[in-house]
Amino acid sequence: MELTLAQPDDWHLHLRDGDLLEAVVSHSASHFGRAIVMPNLNPPITTTAAAVAYRESILKLLPANSNFTPLMTLYLTDTTSPIEIKLARRSGAVFAVKLYPAGATTNSQDGVTDLFGRCLPVLEEMVEQNMPLLVHGEVTNPDVDIFDREKVFIETVLEPLVQRLPQLKVVMEHITTMDAVRFVESSKEGSVAATVTPQHLLLNRNALFQGGLQPHNYCLPVLKREIHRQAIVAAVTSGSNRFFLGTDSAPHERRRKECPCGCAGIFNAPVALSLYAKVFEEVGALDKLEAFTSFNGPDFYGLPRSTSKIKMVRTPWKVPESFSFSFGDIIPMFAGETLEWRPSSN
Repeated sequence: MELTLAQPDDWHLHLRDGDLLEAVVSHSASHFGRAIVMPNLNPPITTTAAAVAYRESILKLLPANSNFTPLMTLYLTDTTSPIEIKLARRSGAVFAVKLYPAGATTNSQDGVTDLFGRCLPVLEEMVEQNMPLLVHGEVTNPDVDIFDREKVFIETVLEPLVQRLPQLKVVMEHITTMDAVRFVESSKEGSVAATVTPQHLLLNRNALFQGGLQPHNYCLPVLKREIHRQAIVAAVTSGSNRFFLGTDSAPHERRRKECPCGCAGIFNAPVALSLYAKVFEEVGALDKLEAFTSFNGPDFYGLPRSTSKIKMVRTPWKVPESFSFSFGDIIPMFAGETLEWRPSSN
């Protein structure tokens, strides 16, 4: 059995830098035509000049025959200026601005502390420039339970934001709850959308603890209850154009995951398309897979759909236990497990 899809894009990807970038970029480039590249390096990508330089470093490491296009983002801070947004739009290289609440995830310590108090002029300029705001939708108040941080963020930040700036394009990244599904579905079409990861479609929070602590299933936002997973699957496989593919593939070297204070992030780039196909097949919605992987994202961003095609073949294959590099190993999602679908190299 085969499926032919327009070349998918990844609308939420961590490529890292240095040795990690060199190790992982080919896994995304072999499956995806374009990717929105996250800016949470250390130091973060806060200027257009830094984004252009990062883009060049990615392009230099691509295989010779690759047509992969990195779409760059800026890391929003309390001191980002409206002028920087103008520069970003003019550059032709920067396609969005990422909001990390300070302390929400990996390398987010430079994030925003007061969105409305510090960033309103920048957000208004983003409306002028038709530049989307990509949101890590969790509050960081330590008094809020980690499993409630997305819901509270919607109530205290996102709902006021879309009321105040209804023309701002917002992508709620890596949604994990039925609350996020409801928020996206109730928002104005074309103004608010969401990316969805393989892990939040396939795993619930039991996957963190089954058979012992499972560090390679630890990501942020953290996995949630089964009722939330089911709500996300239903939304994504319904055919709604408000949801699109964003892997949030986030590689860390094995020792940084398997340690007393392990890093958040799941490396899913090698298996993402196989896992999305699994989700859609399980609910009898393979006919809706292509819109999710290949159409809804570019349509929301106002970019052309890909004219290239890929084939997905239903043939069992075993996910490698690890990928080894000079600096150590990276463990992929579903390591050692057998999957039914895989992208064809032909």
